Amino acid sequence: QVQLVESGGGLVQPGGSLRLSCAASGSIFSNAAMGWSRRAPGNERELVARITAGGTTTYADSVKGRFTFSRDNAKKTMYLQMNNLKPEDTAVYYCWAAGYGWGQGTQVTVSS
Repeated sequence: QVQLVESGGGLVQPGGSLRLSCAASGSIFSNAAMGWSRRAPGNERELVARITAGGTTTYADSVKGRFTFSRDNAKKTMYLQMNNLKPEDTAVYYCWAAGYGWGQGTQVTVSS
């Protein structure tokens, strides 16, 4: 059974950066669709970034140019580099992999 474990969340000032990591335990196919979603208080969960099984990466319009999704198949880890963070990026961030499930979430708070 695969488990996904996020890390790297925290408190950061507007304009700052964070890098989230999501490590998978167990076997996971390197060509699985995977990505990051987030849920802000009172909002629905929204897709932030994803890579398809074919290798195409897409981003939500709200994070384009600021967030970068990447993965290291050898380490079974995916990353979300978040730059120029804004207060509206405050949310719990979840990683996921199609067919394998979701991580437990990591809190990101952007505040001065």
